[in-house]
Amino acid sequence: MEELTTLVRPQHKFNAGSLQRYLSVKALVSNNDTLNVRQYSCGQSNPTFLIRTPSKSYVLRKQPPGELLPGAHKVDREYRVQKALLSAGFPVPQPLLHCTDVGVIGTQFYLMKHVKGRIFRDLRLPGVNPAERTALYVAAVEVLAKLHSLDLASLHLEGYGRGPGYCKRQVSTWTKQYTAAAHRDIPAMNELSDWLMKNLPANDSEVTLVHGDFRLDNVIFHPTEARVIAVLDWELSTTGQPLVDLAYFLMPHYWPPDLKFSSTMGSLQGIEGIPTVGELISIYCRCRGISSALPQLNFHLALSVFKMAGIAQGIYARHLLGNASAPNAAQFSQCVEPLAKVALQLAQGPLTGPIKGGLFLQTVKGQAVLQQTKDFMRQYVLPAQEEVAEYYSKHAQSTQRWHIPQIIEDLKVKAREAGLWNLFLPAVSGLSQLDYAYIAEETGRCPFAPDVFNCQAPDTGNMEVLHMFGSEEQKTKWLQPLLRGEIRSCFCMTEPDVASSDATNMECLLRRDKDDYIVNGKKWWSSGAGNPQCKVAVVMCRSGSQDVSSRHGQHSMILVPMETAGVKLVRPLTVFGQDEAIHGGHFEVHFEDVRVPASNIILGEGRGFEIAQGRLGPGRLHHCMRAVGLAERALELLCQRAASRHTFGKKLYQHEVVAHWIAECRLMIEQTRLLTLHAAHGLDTLGSRAARKQIAMIKVAAGRMACKVVDCAMQVYGGAGVSGDFPLAQMYAYARTLRIADGPDEVHLSSIALLELRDQLKKTQAKL
Repeated sequence: MEELTTLVRPQHKFNAGSLQRYLSVKALVSNNDTLNVRQYSCGQSNPTFLIRTPSKSYVLRKQPPGELLPGAHKVDREYRVQKALLSAGFPVPQPLLHCTDVGVIGTQFYLMKHVKGRIFRDLRLPGVNPAERTALYVAAVEVLAKLHSLDLASLHLEGYGRGPGYCKRQVSTWTKQYTAAAHRDIPAMNELSDWLMKNLPANDSEVTLVHGDFRLDNVIFHPTEARVIAVLDWELSTTGQPLVDLAYFLMPHYWPPDLKFSSTMGSLQGIEGIPTVGELISIYCRCRGISSALPQLNFHLALSVFKMAGIAQGIYARHLLGNASAPNAAQFSQCVEPLAKVALQLAQGPLTGPIKGGLFLQTVKGQAVLQQTKDFMRQYVLPAQEEVAEYYSKHAQSTQRWHIPQIIEDLKVKAREAGLWNLFLPAVSGLSQLDYAYIAEETGRCPFAPDVFNCQAPDTGNMEVLHMFGSEEQKTKWLQPLLRGEIRSCFCMTEPDVASSDATNMECLLRRDKDDYIVNGKKWWSSGAGNPQCKVAVVMCRSGSQDVSSRHGQHSMILVPMETAGVKLVRPLTVFGQDEAIHGGHFEVHFEDVRVPASNIILGEGRGFEIAQGRLGPGRLHHCMRAVGLAERALELLCQRAASRHTFGKKLYQHEVVAHWIAECRLMIEQTRLLTLHAAHGLDTLGSRAARKQIAMIKVAAGRMACKVVDCAMQVYGGAGVSGDFPLAQMYAYARTLRIADGPDEVHLSSIALLELRDQLKKTQAKL
């Protein structure tokens, strides 16, 4: 990033012409290119430079000039580890070459691709809202856990580090580094070194790849998302105890407010949105699948500060030699003794409180987004319900009812600006299915709330299909506009002329004709098709060319633009007499010789059921959690009515039957929520296929529960409950429909029984 670079410092200047000639031989620049060289203002050890030509950008890291400390500034190691990590899919800049010829620019160096993104030099993240602060820290600790979970053997880093005994070597190494660079005797550093050597952890045999200098400012984040796209500065990387990395990352949480190590290294205490030590440890351990009881964390924190003190002393030593990278290197001599004293304090006692535990906990990021969603709902969405209702009442008999009211469009703009957008898709939002389950429950309290956050069905399922199975062309043409909320879509599966509970009955025919496919058939209950912004349909078809011996290999899914000749919206179907225009309706759609390019097929012919299974898992989960939110709202209405109305000399809730309804509703809601969260956890940890029994269970339980809760509320309201004066009738229509949509209860019950029998038989066989 340009704002992080300066002119090249005099002591680090090199011959740019010589570099240009070398890179042109390597075919990385052309002979006529002029290199623009700027130095990164960060980088206290190996000087780092941004190298630009008119068409390309690279980053160069080199050794500093002059006499070097033993074992330091090994740019060859950085190059090697980055190559290995890139091949493993870990986010690092792509290394391009390593030059050992000091005649080119005066020292060894290596070159890598320039990664465009955000680097936060101030760990306190000023100017970032609290929710994003949380998300950025969570993303960083998650990528650290990913690093420590990599298999060393598969990285082919033989001999890269010495493995077991890393903590002992670290104490010894940094003691030697400090001693070699020390300009005066500091008793606290000597005492700290002795304490560390006498208190080495018992678990120093665990070995992973470690970064050695993992800090937030060594991470590049996506330009707009809280997602790590590159981890930088691998100079100190090796193999050894991973908790050293974690403690180093946590160290700023214990930084004394009055210790000024640098302008960007301040105390994190009390800054809103930055997760606590306990929360970060919990996330790290969850990602690695290890216990959150981390032994001797105090040792690792004290070692981290000792290392920081050694680094400060080394920077000052390079200042005395005249080859320091940092312009403020002279100030670092004042930090060494205060740091040693901080480390000695950290070594003495417990530093973290108990980590919160419990079933189905959200990540810290998930908690922050949920709270942000609740605040947004309370401040903007719920107050808009009356105006939205008036719009649909006013336009009930006109075609205007199919258009989205302006107030919802305005709320969508606000939601996107707040970062509350596409929360359902983990790859975009960074949320787990479990995280989103709680958010979906919250949006279920209002019928149009999912639309506000671009999390409405059937678009969410269609976006998941395109994300998981779409070609790059399909993603560009359809997925990206859907994610931006510029268009809408519908899903055409159910048919009027066959029993669609058995999806293999689908008869809508797909026929190949050279470079096109031709679609013929009838569909209905195509939700959202009436919205003028509905531009594409995902259509389930029987593939005429497929082998009929496989019941689940005969069908395909294809993208059909709604404007294509032969696509006819026949009529909107009604649900309990209402056309549900607020959701774009549920249309009968006919396809008459509809011709679309062959490139519109998703994944390939005969893959329809495979796609459907990937689509329906998360979609069913979202419906079920919204049903929980709907039931919570219905119970609120029930209780309000029961507490305000009198019959036969007492309030309604004082009648035992009503009191029991309230209790039963609470029981059913809690049971269904736990069952649904269990399914969400299964999706996150096992995948859609392995979690299909849990998903089938929630599909049955959620619809039944929501129907019962709303029915009780309607009974308490009496005639008002079935009128349009209260939302209960509309809520009941949704809940009752849920027991048919995405497969009727009976189909799911049969699936549950078969899966349960399979699981029981496995248990029996295991005992034999």
